[in-house]
Amino acid sequence: MKLAGVILSLCLMPLAALGGEFFTLSGHGGPIKGIAVSPDGDRILTASFDYSLGLWDGPAPRWLEGHEAAANSVVFVDDTTAVSAGDDFAVLRWDLANGTATRLGQHKGKVISVRLSPDKETIATASWDGSFGIWPLNGQAPRIVSVGANVNDIAFTADGRSILTASSDGKIRIWNAATGALEQLFLSNGFGINTMVLDHAQGWLAFGAVDGVTRIVDAASGDTIKDVTLDRRPILAMTLSRDGQYLAIGDGEGYIMLLDTSDWSIHADFRATHRGPIWALAFSADGQNIHAGGLDDAMFSWPLADPRDAPKMVHTDRAFLNGNDSASNGERQFQRKCSICHTLTSDSARRAGPTLKDLFGRRAGTVSHYTYSQTLQTTDIVWTAKTIDALFDLGPDVYIKGTKMPVQRIASPQDRADLIEYLRHFSKTKEN
Repeated sequence: MKLAGVILSLCLMPLAALGGEFFTLSGHGGPIKGIAVSPDGDRILTASFDYSLGLWDGPAPRWLEGHEAAANSVVFVDDTTAVSAGDDFAVLRWDLANGTATRLGQHKGKVISVRLSPDKETIATASWDGSFGIWPLNGQAPRIVSVGANVNDIAFTADGRSILTASSDGKIRIWNAATGALEQLFLSNGFGINTMVLDHAQGWLAFGAVDGVTRIVDAASGDTIKDVTLDRRPILAMTLSRDGQYLAIGDGEGYIMLLDTSDWSIHADFRATHRGPIWALAFSADGQNIHAGGLDDAMFSWPLADPRDAPKMVHTDRAFLNGNDSASNGERQFQRKCSICHTLTSDSARRAGPTLKDLFGRRAGTVSHYTYSQTLQTTDIVWTAKTIDALFDLGPDVYIKGTKMPVQRIASPQDRADLIEYLRHFSKTKEN
């Protein structure tokens, strides 16, 4: 298969016509955290670290802007409506015809997973505030239910009467979807459970954990049906094809394993990335392709017929992962702490944060082509060696309360000094 031919096909044909071909969807300014396929199979939604959703029916997306931090998960309600959630704690309902969003509400922490009920009338959300949310789409008030541990994933039973939560405490619990009452502690794993798939019709539940445990259990008893744990961790993503034939599993080491659910044999197991994790998975509507997202700023799609021979994700390794010994310490600090969110060019390039070119002497919140949080729009901070040092010494959440910046620090004074010196090379004003 020649990649050039596949790219040409993508330019000329709708996505639904590319079944069985390798293709990519490029344009985001950050890693892909969530993927959803429309009910009719003609469109794909991607949720990205760059705060945006991409709506694709060909090579050029429509950008849906509404989140104020990384968008982590998205689901189609129908062909014209979707719901997304992310690091800004918000749950947004999208009118895809005009690209506008309505805020259903928000959690008190990051929202990691969004799921649609079988009757398509309710959304369930999993949040790192230690709760899950039940969001009626008919306008009724939502219900936030405390779990007591960060919730990583969520699923409805086939009849929609119960909700399962998978948590960082290693437990899967079953809740009443109408009342939010705890019905059962279904399963306990020694380490946190990141992802799960429930096929109630076939009577099984699959889950993947921080320690690499990958197991399929009986949905009624919890007894193990198949243990497919390999020496790869953590397990980060799972999805089931629409016909129920294949279960896809993605891990932190960049592999995708495809299981045939008829006998739990391995249909394929291949390295999908040069480096880094698989954060998002979705099958095409016809089941011929598996779509995946990770550190790269693009979604990749492989044919199930023989995915091992297709290209890998991350065409150019990110510098902070490739062991670049020739880079200065300042450049390494930039690559590790800043490069996913920021460029050093005049264009912010759809990244999650504004360009850091000409940073010194610039008042925070003033790059004209970037949309800032209210906090940054009203601050009087001017970026100097002193303020940059304080930002990474204290952490953005302490130094600028209300900022959209990820919570991170650079503990070493020398590392902060080296980063500041590196950034000076990209500013006209250097004496600050």
